[in-house]
Amino acid sequence: MIVLQTNFGDITVELYHEKAPKTAANFEQYVRDGFYDGTLFHRVIPGFMVQGGGFDTDFNQKPTRDPIENEADNGLKNTTGTLAMARTQDPHSATAQFFINIADNDFLNHSGKSVQGWGYCVFGEVVDGMDVVEKIKAVPTTRRGMHADVPAEDVVIQKAYVKDEPEA
Repeated sequence: MIVLQTNFGDITVELYHEKAPKTAANFEQYVRDGFYDGTLFHRVIPGFMVQGGGFDTDFNQKPTRDPIENEADNGLKNTTGTLAMARTQDPHSATAQFFINIADNDFLNHSGKSVQGWGYCVFGEVVDGMDVVEKIKAVPTTRRGMHADVPAEDVVIQKAYVKDEPEA
C-alpha cells in the first residue's frame, strides 16, 4: 500500500504488482525515492480525472527516470478510483506522472497495439481516501502559463510513502 499525504487529507492506494509489474515497481520506486514529496496535483478535470506527480509547488517540472513500457494490455480498466500512468501521445512515454480516474473512462482503455489503441495503464486503485479525491476534484481551476485545468488552490502531495514500513 502507498499513502499519499496531501493538504486535503490522505489517499491510500493499492498497487497491482501482478497485472502491471513494471508500472507498479516504477511508481513504488518514485515513492521510495521521495520524488512525489512536495509535488502538485496540477490538473483537475471534473467528470474525468485528477493528475499529479510531475511539478513542484513552484510549478517547475521535475526531472524523471527513463520512460517505461506501457502495460495497458493487462486487462485492467480505467474505472472510478483506479490509478493510471499519464503519458504523451507516445504510448511508451510514461515516467512519473499519474492520474486517479474520477469517472469510468472506457476511452482510455487498451484496445489494440497501435498508437491510438494502446490506452493508459491502470496499475492500482484507491482503497481509502476517495473522499479526499472528491474534495480535490471540487477545487476551482484556472490556467497557469501553458497549462489549463490547474487548481486555483495548490493541492500538494506533502509526502508519499510505503505503508507499514517505518517512515524516514
